[in-house]
Amino acid sequence: MNRAAAERVAAAVLYEGYLLYPYRRSALKNRQRWPFGALYPRGWAEANGERSSMHTEVLVRGDARVEASLRWLEVRGSEAVERERDVGPQKVWEADGLARLRVEARNEAVLPADAPRDAALEQAMISTHVLFGVSGGEFVSLLDPPADASAAARACDNQGWWPVLVSGTDTVLSSPIILYDHPQIAPESPGDLFDAAEIDEILSLRILTLTEEEKREAKRDPRARGLIERTEGLSPEQMSRLHGAIRELRPVAQPLRQGDRVRLRPQARADVFDVALAGKIATIAGVEQDLDGRLLFALTVDDDPGKDLGIFGHRFFFHADELESLP
Repeated sequence: MNRAAAERVAAAVLYEGYLLYPYRRSALKNRQRWPFGALYPRGWAEANGERSSMHTEVLVRGDARVEASLRWLEVRGSEAVERERDVGPQKVWEADGLARLRVEARNEAVLPADAPRDAALEQAMISTHVLFGVSGGEFVSLLDPPADASAAARACDNQGWWPVLVSGTDTVLSSPIILYDHPQIAPESPGDLFDAAEIDEILSLRILTLTEEEKREAKRDPRARGLIERTEGLSPEQMSRLHGAIRELRPVAQPLRQGDRVRLRPQARADVFDVALAGKIATIAGVEQDLDGRLLFALTVDDDPGKDLGIFGHRFFFHADELESLP
């Protein structure tokens, strides 16, 4: 298994939702957490509509040797302890050079059905996931399988886990969080934030608003203490990197660049807020990309009082065909 390449992603999954902003154990949402990938004692789970087991199936091609590692957290007092166990995948099907392998996890602890949730959490397997590695073969993507494996991929049964390729085709992560193949930790991220898929920039700014009393309570947890101290130590340059990054730019007929001045010409699809800006003069503060791959221009409007707030001030987003370039 190419463990080093997969470890950062798996570690992020392991601690996703571990502790929620404002990182105080007394905060209501930390006293009533709903963690990802939690397996509760069977009797309690059946009575309370929760899971006590999960299983995952993956496809492997070739005369391969496959290993798998089951990982989870256990609550011990106010902190969590990492657990890991090697497991042997069960072969449930094989044909045409493809094998379907299965791993199942169960929480066999015993707990009365009427026990409080806090007691169930103390006996739960939290953030449970599986790392698969292969030698002498390769895993097949279940999200985008080749034509000769598409039927076999559709037949794979995954309950509670979402398997994706992590490092080439030699590593698969079956995650309780929906991911895409080859997920990566953004290089701009300064470290784990724990708070259930929150945006780094927004959460970092919130952390900086914590009162000294809130910080003191949060810092009782060593991971929260490290997070707060790391965030307070971020430089302005590091903070600005959290605002977003362009991975790929597509050329436009008349390139517009950061610093260019433009007049806003909202199209028919614009909403009422865009229409209110029609004819305004603005400056391009940055170039980004929407989910369809189209360029988006982040603008500061000249007569907007909020434009003086710097990189975290008011920004408005328009496509190139809504901008009239000015000399």
